[in-house]
Amino acid sequence: MKLSPFQFGTTVSTRSFTNREKEIQKLTANLLQGINTTLISPRRWGKTSLVEKVIFEISKREKKTKTVLIDLFTTHTEETFLEIFTREVIKASTPKWEEWMKMGGNFFKRLVPRLSVGVDPNTDFKVSFDWKELKLHSDEVLNLPEKIAKSRGIRIIICLDEFQNIVTYPDYPAFEKKMRAVWQRQKLVTYCIFGSKSQMMRDIFNDSSKPFYRFGDIMSLPKIETESWVKFIRQSFRDSGKQIDKEIALLIPKLMQNHSWYVQQLSHYVWVRTIRKVTRQELEKAFNELIQANTPLYQNQLENISKTQMNLLKVVGSGKQRFTSKQVMDDYQLGTPRNVIKNKNALLRSDLLIEIEGKIFFGDPAFEFWFMYHFLNKPYPDFKI
Repeated sequence: MKLSPFQFGTTVSTRSFTNREKEIQKLTANLLQGINTTLISPRRWGKTSLVEKVIFEISKREKKTKTVLIDLFTTHTEETFLEIFTREVIKASTPKWEEWMKMGGNFFKRLVPRLSVGVDPNTDFKVSFDWKELKLHSDEVLNLPEKIAKSRGIRIIICLDEFQNIVTYPDYPAFEKKMRAVWQRQKLVTYCIFGSKSQMMRDIFNDSSKPFYRFGDIMSLPKIETESWVKFIRQSFRDSGKQIDKEIALLIPKLMQNHSWYVQQLSHYVWVRTIRKVTRQELEKAFNELIQANTPLYQNQLENISKTQMNLLKVVGSGKQRFTSKQVMDDYQLGTPRNVIKNKNALLRSDLLIEIEGKIFFGDPAFEFWFMYHFLNKPYPDFKI
């Protein structure tokens, strides 16, 4: 059975990766030249795929540069962050697990890490510390990659995904200051930082009162252009023995507003339904399947929002931008101007809404279709010729 050339729900750093030549070139140059870089864009626009693609290529070409990708999604305390950070930095520095076990004595002076290896070192290597000691000497962990790099004559690139999770740590402001203070002095270690909550990432890196302000270069990841998507979609169908006319291929990124996740998902559903050549009927069925597949997620996203937040979503769906005008607040029962701003910021932090060049939009194009249909009585697209 042939595999679909389209991927969603996972990173697409190899087979299904498309375009991003400019972003690849810039991010690669930054990381190799020691420029700390923060990637900011709405969720599911392809940040992780881009980073994986770049560090994969760097690892192949630059033998004196070690790369590590750490997902902070499951970390909820400073302690878990530091333990995972230690483990992944040690693993990335050398492929020999026997050397991992020696690093506790070689690179820590005040801390005594507990290191253990199971049957499979790659999955069963564990690091832990005494929490009281770790709290006092966390700078030793934060400076570990610099020490290893100096000792081994290498450079290290550390990529931190879901970085906005640090704001959930108890006493995170103090930890945030400590990270910045240690990392900004490192000469052989470069950081690539990104996360799925774009508004929270902006709060961390764009606020002049925060420690990570001007930590490095900030890259705003744009959407992939329509022309590139159409070329990719048509080529992928051809390579797998199927056909899709340019007119229909164009509808896929147009419907999904060039949103990487959804262009891949809708293309996949169309591909699966197509035997030889795509028709509009198959595109329509695939679109309905996509909406149906995501409906439980959309319902869940709306479960905990307030009535005034729901009304604000209706304002955005109606195409209005002047949220605090008296008429809009009265017509949609938004409450006071202060309440409007509070609700807007909450919806931005949840990524239900995004802000681009001062204007507010839905962050999820498929959610927008679903919301407009169920709450504003707007029909789904007409796929008839």
